[in-house]
Amino acid sequence: MTSKATTINTGRQPLGFAQHNHGACMSEALAAAEARCAAGGLRFTPVRRKVLEILLQEHRALGAYSILDRLREEGFGSQPPVAYRALDFLVANGLAHKIERLNAFIACVHTHHSHTPAFMICRLCDAVAEALSTTARGVLHEAAHATGFHIERTVIEAEGVCPGCTEKAQA
Repeated sequence: MTSKATTINTGRQPLGFAQHNHGACMSEALAAAEARCAAGGLRFTPVRRKVLEILLQEHRALGAYSILDRLREEGFGSQPPVAYRALDFLVANGLAHKIERLNAFIACVHTHHSHTPAFMICRLCDAVAEALSTTARGVLHEAAHATGFHIERTVIEAEGVCPGCTEKAQA
């Protein structure tokens, strides 16, 4: 892992590339989502929960139609608005992010606070890691402030090769 990614993520390897207890990861994320929705008076409907579960199953971005296919398999309906409404809710409430480069979605791994994520996307295996991006946000906000521009949303995406694919290529 490069030192820049480590710096952006305050010293920890981004979750999408790190070895971890994925079952616990999913359970904790679902519990955090339920708590956030309860605290905010938001309805965490069965379809919204299922979409979040689908996003949590792998640390890679999924397109809306892929999510819709999985919803259909689970008996949740087959019309695109079913998936898009759930995704809109999850993104609007900080439980998921849209990866603009891929036109796809990923579960947020930092749901405990508002943040500007930085996404590292492996061009070989499509794994996506979310890191906190305080340094990049500062530079961009300084430039915006200097021009009188008010930033409402920031998306930082980098494409490259993840540690797993780098190791496979070297083997």
